[in-house]
Amino acid sequence: MSGVQLLYRSGSSPVHRLPAQVKIVAALLAVICVVATPREEFWAFGVYLVLLLGIWSVAAVPVGHVLRRAVIEVPFVVIALVMPFLGAGPRFTFLGLSLSEPGALAGWNILAKGTIGVFASLTLAATTTPRELIVGLQRLRAPAVLTTIATLMLRYLEVIAAEARRMRTARISRGHNPRFLWQVGATARGIGALFVRSYERGERVHLAMVSRGWTGTMPDHGVAAAPATWLAGLLPVLVTACVMGAALWLP
Repeated sequence: MSGVQLLYRSGSSPVHRLPAQVKIVAALLAVICVVATPREEFWAFGVYLVLLLGIWSVAAVPVGHVLRRAVIEVPFVVIALVMPFLGAGPRFTFLGLSLSEPGALAGWNILAKGTIGVFASLTLAATTTPRELIVGLQRLRAPAVLTTIATLMLRYLEVIAAEARRMRTARISRGHNPRFLWQVGATARGIGALFVRSYERGERVHLAMVSRGWTGTMPDHGVAAAPATWLAGLLPVLVTACVMGAALWLP
């Protein structure tokens, strides 16, 4: 599988068929609602998780697909688990452990909002190809510099990965495969050579793209999203906003 396709899971579900710009706006607004939810309203985060499970079910995205890619959040999970032990203020006992009440709430805040935010981002990535994401940003009139950088990164990441694989194969075929600390010099020289070769290869790729008519933007042959499409795509956001409002204003 291509390196840039590791997050995407192909499918033909209604979620996959939604225009990228609709999904980008929906994910952004949903995350804002989650962040604005008071941390003491535990039930609200349960509703958000159920809503995500419903979207995964409609999109035919297995829970395991998302969980395996959510490991990027592990450092924040560790911080959240440590905060109840290091926090100040009133303390309570849980399973024989003395924990800080403000620290536990702060850790829960990081864990709950961070996890749901990561899940929302992974849902967007699982149902939208990288190319569609860039086109969606263009349709939303994102800054040209941002979309250009994303386009080049999308292309060059695969170039660099392929170059690294070729260099590793060549090194191993010559009987040299540095793995230990005292071989760090060889690894550093390999990284330097990879940088030089990737830079030269990148220039050739850029020249080829320009010669084929690339103007700094992804070709967009799609059509604008209809109001009904926007309504359908933003329906989960409406539910999220209602939950947030209930958490903020209901006793």
